[in-house]
Amino acid sequence: MDNNNNAPAAPAPAAKAGNPKRRRALTALAAVVVVAGGGWGLYEWLVASHYEDTDNAYVQGNVIQITPQVTGTVLSIMADDTDFVKAGQPLVQLDPADAKLALAQSEAALGQAVRQVRTLYANNGSLAAQVTLKQADIARAQSDIARAQDDLKRRQALTGNGAVSKEELNHSETALANAKSALAAAQAGVASAREQLASNQSLTEGTSVEQHPNVLAAAAKVRESWLAVQRVALPAPVDGYVAKRTVQLGQRVAAGTPMMSIVPLNQLWVDANFKEVQLRNIRIGQPVKLTADLYGKKVEYDGKVAGLGVGTGAAFALLPAQNATGNWIKVVQRVPVRIALDAEQLKASPLRVGLSMDAEVDVTDKAGKALADAPRSTAFAQTQVYAAVDRDAEADADVARIIAANLGRPVKPQGAAATPAEGTPPSSLHPAAQNGRGATLAMHQAARG
Repeated sequence: MDNNNNAPAAPAPAAKAGNPKRRRALTALAAVVVVAGGGWGLYEWLVASHYEDTDNAYVQGNVIQITPQVTGTVLSIMADDTDFVKAGQPLVQLDPADAKLALAQSEAALGQAVRQVRTLYANNGSLAAQVTLKQADIARAQSDIARAQDDLKRRQALTGNGAVSKEELNHSETALANAKSALAAAQAGVASAREQLASNQSLTEGTSVEQHPNVLAAAAKVRESWLAVQRVALPAPVDGYVAKRTVQLGQRVAAGTPMMSIVPLNQLWVDANFKEVQLRNIRIGQPVKLTADLYGKKVEYDGKVAGLGVGTGAAFALLPAQNATGNWIKVVQRVPVRIALDAEQLKASPLRVGLSMDAEVDVTDKAGKALADAPRSTAFAQTQVYAAVDRDAEADADVARIIAANLGRPVKPQGAAATPAEGTPPSSLHPAAQNGRGATLAMHQAARG
């Protein structure tokens, strides 16, 4: 037997520690991951942490409702949806017949009020004359009493010798009693006449016919009716575009009925709804970059944070969330942030209300305030379309014309300095009717002319 067959086998060569190519690939991959992670961390620290962005942003603007101030029937409509209108341009015309009728009635009521007040001034003179007449009745009654007393004394002296009969003495006593009754009646008449005079003078004291409260109240009604005539034409309060027109020809509309809306596209802003965790670094005045889905990335808007909302959307919802329930699930809330847009960029690339936007806020500068702490110094929006300067002047002229026509002399419009009428005589009231009322009667006498 061959001894070589029983010899132990030679040991196999040791296995290689690993594939050098695979090891190098894994090492390179790990290095790439480390570098990428470091680069991402560096980017997050140096760049990304300085910005907050959201795609939950929408264009907002003023949607101005056009509503009538008076009731009327629609005669014509001068603007339709998508039309551009200028401030002051008429939009809707209502039937002016009712307003003109009310103006005529108020003008007639003003004329009647002027004449009634003139009558009050005229009554001052007649009532003063009645006081004088009543005082003359007192003097006459006192004279009658003195005469009756003398007659009674003479007859009483002659009664003892039978020269005067008992019947004649009774007649003298009756005459004295009647004279005393007449005096009492005259005194009561004077008191009543003085009360009537004082009552009438309290309605005219310290004022003229055109400044009398009754006349002023009637004049206010004329101005109100005059304005109603002007308000049958509805103007556009601002420049903008017509939307949501609902008014129709022949429609009977009441005051406050929505008829259409005007949207000024040059007064737009963006409401960006950021998550609550994104608000910690957002401040008023920080710059914002915005893009609209309408134009894409090709058009970029420069905005600025104008303010932060004071509550989340859920807090102001019609049906707010009831978080105090057993089935509560936490939902990340969002707070609206108002972003002002550049007016020139809006002209170049117009937006519409409701469009979607992407907003990115640069939060590098955190020196601003999170909430406004001072009120506005100027109006946010205003219009001069409804300014009543010219209207007031025309209405005052109409009132002055009516008063003058029923007063019998020219009257200055309201606000002009009053001057005494020519030829005004001094007060000649009875002393009982004076004590500060003489000037009133003198003014009335001047008004009577």
